[in-house]
Amino acid sequence: MASIVGVLAFLVVLGIHTLLAAVITRYLRLRLSTIWGTAIYVAFLVPVVLLISTLVFSGPLGIGVDLGTPTAVLAVMILLPGTLGVAIDVLYVEHPDEYDLPEPTE
Repeated sequence: MASIVGVLAFLVVLGIHTLLAAVITRYLRLRLSTIWGTAIYVAFLVPVVLLISTLVFSGPLGIGVDLGTPTAVLAVMILLPGTLGVAIDVLYVEHPDEYDLPEPTE
């Protein structure tokens, strides 16, 4: 049986994961010049960052509830917030081309 504090901590971790995915996606969309490059990096970099974060939160910190199987952990802690973060950035934040970035100095 999960405690209220465990469930609330679990929801906070999901929120942090969603925020991480959205920020990483935004950063890659701003810095990379091709759509395919952004898509490939988001598909591989975001899950790795979320996996590391999940291991830190659930391992040494012991935050969250027991989800049972590794498949449930993968789906709930990595795929769900990753998908939500990417969707938030792509659908609800203005396209990076609409921002004026300073020219790089060499």
